[in-house]
Amino acid sequence: MKIFAVGMNYIEHNKELDGTLYKPKEPVIFTKTDSALLKPGKPFFLPDFMGRIDYEAELVVRISRLGKGIPVQFAHRYYDAVTVGIDFTARDMQRRLRDAGSPWEVCKGFDGAAAIGKWIDIQTFRDVQTLHFRLDINGATVQRGHASEMLYGIDALIAYISRFFTLKTGDLLYTGTPAGVGAVHINDCLEGYIEDCKVLILNVK
Repeated sequence: MKIFAVGMNYIEHNKELDGTLYKPKEPVIFTKTDSALLKPGKPFFLPDFMGRIDYEAELVVRISRLGKGIPVQFAHRYYDAVTVGIDFTARDMQRRLRDAGSPWEVCKGFDGAAAIGKWIDIQTFRDVQTLHFRLDINGATVQRGHASEMLYGIDALIAYISRFFTLKTGDLLYTGTPAGVGAVHINDCLEGYIEDCKVLILNVK
C-alpha cells in the first residue's frame, strides 16, 4: 500500500502558510510511509521530541483498481470510497526542511501521521468534487473545506500521479487541506465529517 498526499492544494491554506495566494504550476505530491497509517480506533500519540504537531484535515480517496498513465477522463473509475483523514505535520521541522530545500518525509511520514476515518462508497454522492467536509476539535469547528475549491481536483490528481507511479488497489490519496490548520494537544478529541456524516473520531494522547 502506498500513501500519496498533496501539498498546497487550497489557495486559502497557502495564504495562511506564507501570506501569498500561491498556486503551484503542477500538483505538489509527497508520500507517507506505510507505518504512518494510524490503525482505526487507536489514539494519536504526540511525538514530543518533534516540536509542534499540526492537524490538516483532508478528503481521502481509496484506489480500487490497478492503473498506470490514467487519462483524466477515466480517473473516476479508479477510486471507490472517500473519507476524512488527518495529515499530521511536524510544523517546526517542516519549516526547517523547506528553508534548507530538503525533502518532507520526516515531518510528514512519521509513524501515526496518517489517520483515516470510516469509508463511504462514492456512489452515495452525486459528485465527490462537490463534497463539504469539516474538522471539529473538542466540539468546535476548526476547519471547513469544499472539494470544489481544490486547485487540482481528484481526477486530475490521479491522472498526474499515475504518470509516475503505478496505482494499486488499496493505495490512499490525501487530497490537500483547506485553511484553518493548527496545533494539536494532549487530550484533544478530533471529529471529522463529510456533509453531516461523522466519519472520524480520534483522541490525542
